[in-house]
Amino acid sequence: MGYQLERQTADEIFNCLKQDYDIFAPKLFAGEGCFSDTDVIRYGKVESLDEICWSKRSDYSFKEAFFPVNEVLFYFTEDSTSVPACRKKTALIFLWSCDLHALRRLDAIYLTNGPEDFYYKRLRENARFVLMGCEETCDTGFCVSMGTNCTEDYDLYLKVDGDSVLADLKTEEFQKYFSGKDCREREVIPDHVTENREKVTLPRNLSAETFSDPVWESYGSRCIGCGRCNFVCPTCTCFTMQDIIYRDNENTGERRRVWASCQVDGYTDIAGGNSFRKNQGERMRFKVMHKIYDFEKRFGFPMCVGCGRCDAVCPEYISYVNIINRLAKEEA
Repeated sequence: MGYQLERQTADEIFNCLKQDYDIFAPKLFAGEGCFSDTDVIRYGKVESLDEICWSKRSDYSFKEAFFPVNEVLFYFTEDSTSVPACRKKTALIFLWSCDLHALRRLDAIYLTNGPEDFYYKRLRENARFVLMGCEETCDTGFCVSMGTNCTEDYDLYLKVDGDSVLADLKTEEFQKYFSGKDCREREVIPDHVTENREKVTLPRNLSAETFSDPVWESYGSRCIGCGRCNFVCPTCTCFTMQDIIYRDNENTGERRRVWASCQVDGYTDIAGGNSFRKNQGERMRFKVMHKIYDFEKRFGFPMCVGCGRCDAVCPEYISYVNIINRLAKEEA
């Protein structure tokens, strides 16, 4: 159900939502960018609609608000274990269409790729998602090519339009916040882009020969293995496990799941001293092929959603878009 309401009414509804939800959205962190005197847009808890960056893509994805970078799975003693409680309030996360499509990819990995992941499932059940529309394409995004530029799989859609706000409710639980308010019912269609400056053609006939293509060596010589592309990506799911032993009692501690990167040294190290994908070209090949080939063969849709953050953040200006288009051109 769609509504048009005055900004003051929207602010009242937002304040009511804060009582029941922890609200996260992209916001500006002035002076906290990667370089001196630069800003960064990333996710944080917001207290008002004014804090939200509506028109510019966040440098980091919604994943940092939804999926903990460092998650305690359980505590242990000599003879027992205990699982920490989930967050007390349901998370209400503002995000764009491409990121909402990324949630489907995370669901595939953690909920359908074998046994359900208990920790992910409870995070998923304890989160709701607010769609933000895109009126203009971002610089490096190619969501139209990936078919992720629009979606209807949201719980709530909000758009601040001058002194008024447009809302569309897909989930019944939000109806109570609008009932009795000064709202005018109307059809609301979320904004979405229909064309990007960047365009991608996905290769459809990749073969085993692709894995030995010289293209990987050329990109491998440029990649420095920093992992920034992985950490800003909304669909990357690599993690490592850490056991933390407490100093005051060496028989007690905690096990953590921590974000990791397939591009950094040490990620593929195994017991016995062996290591897979030792050079950056092999790691680049693994990442790209997983995004556009392996994942789709298993689940029926590509892993990449075309948000373009990897191209924007790479310190070596490696273009993921160019890699995909190059592979498509070579198979033609």
